[in-house]
Amino acid sequence: MEARERAGLVVRRLAVEYPDAVCELDYRSPWELLLATVLSAQCTDERVNRVTPVLFERWPGPEELAAAPQAEVEEVVRPAGLYRSKAANLRETARRISEHFGGEVPPDPGLLVELPGVGRKTAKVVLGEAFGIAAGVAVDTHVRRLANRIGLSSSKDAEKVAGDLEALMPREHWIDLSKRLVLHGRRVCTARQPACDDCVLTEVCGRVGL
Repeated sequence: MEARERAGLVVRRLAVEYPDAVCELDYRSPWELLLATVLSAQCTDERVNRVTPVLFERWPGPEELAAAPQAEVEEVVRPAGLYRSKAANLRETARRISEHFGGEVPPDPGLLVELPGVGRKTAKVVLGEAFGIAAGVAVDTHVRRLANRIGLSSSKDAEKVAGDLEALMPREHWIDLSKRLVLHGRRVCTARQPACDDCVLTEVCGRVGL
């Protein structure tokens, strides 16, 4: 099966399996999604969702967070790990958005990746989820693992994996596919004990027969 044919099968099967796939981070605005996504680096969405209610209540907008004491922000985000750097990044991002973008998250990938703590994956998540802009496939550890196993990319580099997926799949699938691959990686195609017997992608998976 050619790579493009394999990619089409993946899109169709996952669309049936996860028709209503949603981002599992809790948020009410692009600003809150941006903060939550930055916090999710090397942290589970479940843990981030326990941190953000306090964060959003104490400092609801960029101006408030930019003026918050570093130590207080560190204490709130500590459960998300890497709390010193994350707190500093959130405060600096808040300052820049407040001062340069009128307190609004810019729907522009080039501007987003210039914010501290915001990489290409984070920018793609925010643009796709909050603005409906298909800036690319957001690749995390789950998406990378699935892309490798089902033969859509042989790279371990997230951006190269993203490029491979984007070359194989039409732009209109990028946003939903990102979420569906993440969900499938969390629920079925896990790192250590994948539930291969319950997987809708066994037909194209490199693990079959191992």
